[in-house]
Amino acid sequence: MEPVSPLEQALHHARALVLADLVAGDVAHADVVSLVEDAVVQRRWWVEQWPDGAGFVAGLVAQDVQDALLERYGRWPLCPVCGSGDPHALDVEPELGPDPHWVCGKAGVKVAAVGSLGQATGFDADGGADGNSFS
Repeated sequence: MEPVSPLEQALHHARALVLADLVAGDVAHADVVSLVEDAVVQRRWWVEQWPDGAGFVAGLVAQDVQDALLERYGRWPLCPVCGSGDPHALDVEPELGPDPHWVCGKAGVKVAAVGSLGQATGFDADGGADGNSFS
């Protein structure tokens, strides 16, 4: 059996992180998971063109999925920090860089690393999410 290439490792890691955040938001339905797969396919081409960007793939896939969800369903992930005002989505920062995080631009705070949103939103593996779906 051949070892998994660094490119495939980065793509699998990105997929796993974004899926963990979707599960934490209780929105990992089949059609949404398909959006993740589409994003991974698109980013495979991107990282083949720029192999040094493999460390940035997780944040890019998260942004791609967030954009696709906005077009089809609404904002995601909703900010768990701001308790008042209109619901708003978190942003991924850095936009192009390693160690991507979900941040609240309104409050100016880092909420969670991409892949760790469940810890910030009160996700309970037995009971589901704490109301962090779409808006």
